[in-house]
Amino acid sequence: MANPSWPPPPATGPFALADRDGYARWRDAKLRSAPACLEELVVEVGDPRAPSAVAHAALLDRCRRANMAIYATTAAGDPDTAIPIELGRRFGLTHLDHNPGADEAGITAITVVAGSDYIPYSSRPISWHTDGYYNRPDRQVRGMLLHCVEQSADGGESGLIDHELLYIAMRDVHPEYVEALMAPDVMTIPGNTDDPRVMRPDRSGPVFWVDPTTGTLQMRYTARRRNIRWQEAERVAEAVAWIRAECERAPYRLRGTLRPGWGLLCNNVLHDRTGFVDQAEQRPRLLYRGRYHDRIAGT
Repeated sequence: MANPSWPPPPATGPFALADRDGYARWRDAKLRSAPACLEELVVEVGDPRAPSAVAHAALLDRCRRANMAIYATTAAGDPDTAIPIELGRRFGLTHLDHNPGADEAGITAITVVAGSDYIPYSSRPISWHTDGYYNRPDRQVRGMLLHCVEQSADGGESGLIDHELLYIAMRDVHPEYVEALMAPDVMTIPGNTDDPRVMRPDRSGPVFWVDPTTGTLQMRYTARRRNIRWQEAERVAEAVAWIRAECERAPYRLRGTLRPGWGLLCNNVLHDRTGFVDQAEQRPRLLYRGRYHDRIAGT
């Protein structure tokens, strides 16, 4: 089997740098519909096993506008992994990424694991990233679901950025950065040969790429500084520095903490997490994560 390759930058459409009119139309529509605050993303679902047609439509509307939605259910403390699986299916999310740490169905329990070397299984903060940035081109994570079973005693706040808004902010001021970040080898994750569960070669790819099947903009990014190689070019260094700064200053950055029974449904938007503290007298923080090769249907 030949090694899968990244699709080339589009020649036409809103994400082609030469198509200024197409970009302007898409940009204006996007900015008109973008939510102004986190509260606009929250939808009351009630019983997550039987969401109403109205709740489904409301969640889909927010995902179309912002690439993400937050659902609030009555399932606080319920450890049933079928909840996120069934919710995902209702939005066309069926092809789970079976990453190390996931159960047989593909759901990963995000909680503190004593002795783990992986930051998601610790109480430490996690910097801005999209999920699965080290995956092969044909196994990219397009959709994601985070379902909160228990929240921490303190901390664990998430930051959320619609990657399409970040793209607009960059393209409006620095289209040359967009061009640099669409190169198929601009960001490389070095191979892992130490852990047999995640053995993989070097993985290179773009930051911004357009899915040729759906015509939608995707982003592949991590703000980590170790175990990552950027293309050695001044423009790339400037673009990376710009993203780091933009994630901390962007007016469209949203922050909030998922409560028990709440969850995030998204098209793999940029996100981070603050550090947190669990208390001995209460259940530890527990979220279920589903990573999907699908995009939310209808967005």
